Amino acid sequence: MKAVIHQRYGAPLDVLEVTDADELTPGPREVVVAVKAASVNAGDAAVVKGMPYLIRAAYGVTRPRSGIRGSDIAGVVASVGGDVVGLTPGDEVFGKGEGAFAEMVLAKPGNLAAKPAAVTFEHAAALPVAGLTALQGLRDAGRVEPGHRVLINGASGGVGTFAIQVAKALGAEVTAVCSTRNLETARALGADHVVDYTRGDFTADLEPFDVVFDNAASRSISETRRLLTRGGRLVLNNGNLDSRWLASLPRMGAAMLSTTFVSQKLGLNVQKWSQDDLAQLADLVAEGKVTPVVERIRTLEETADAVDHVGRGHAQGKVVIVTS
Repeated sequence: MKAVIHQRYGAPLDVLEVTDADELTPGPREVVVAVKAASVNAGDAAVVKGMPYLIRAAYGVTRPRSGIRGSDIAGVVASVGGDVVGLTPGDEVFGKGEGAFAEMVLAKPGNLAAKPAAVTFEHAAALPVAGLTALQGLRDAGRVEPGHRVLINGASGGVGTFAIQVAKALGAEVTAVCSTRNLETARALGADHVVDYTRGDFTADLEPFDVVFDNAASRSISETRRLLTRGGRLVLNNGNLDSRWLASLPRMGAAMLSTTFVSQKLGLNVQKWSQDDLAQLADLVAEGKVTPVVERIRTLEETADAVDHVGRGHAQGKVVIVTS
């Protein structure tokens, strides 16, 4: 099979290459999925570069232990292990499969959900990491309820475009913060109000919010807290992957320390895999309540360009890779 690999850390355009890889055989509790589409996340670019250094503890200190990146997949079950129940060859699925930038990928059944016929493979592949992050961050960490005023800082990327729509689906009044070129997209996705962060300090003039979903980390914790009502909730989602060493850990530590002394609450957004939540996202797409924003579709041979684009923070919504 064809796969995109990197044998060393570095810039995506320098280290990612398409090559032949070994065919896959599922273990007893695994399935092999023929990948129709996979999407790129900022974390994929970070791992390819090996930055921040903190991530190398998980992926390999001096070189990557596994050279195929990507986790968001949509495709067709090709074969199943002997102990797998509920999935058979030919089933259309989406979810998590480590090593997604390839024609085939191994996956655990618990990380997959059925793809509704009304949802394209490209849209399904855009959902898992970004969609779950938005859904769980707003619903669980943010505890968003109908009527809440919600501000989304960083509303134009993969997570942010989902966050606007998920917050609206939860019944919130949504204010989206993004750059000038993304204002109309935010409005089209349902934002009630849009704020151009290039035109000044947006933390100084806005009325307080019940929930701030911080997807950009563009302001200090104290400035961001200024946007909250007395009992408001701050949800930290940004991984701060531009940091050389510790990613978002210092910022999260500062946030946790500061909330010890104030009435406002901190909700740390730790995305987890859930079949039920994947199914809920797919249903929202099938019902037309959420539409994945897919900025670019690239082939497997163009994966390096796609990962580089996302890693530079230029993507509006998601970038999707198709295998054929």
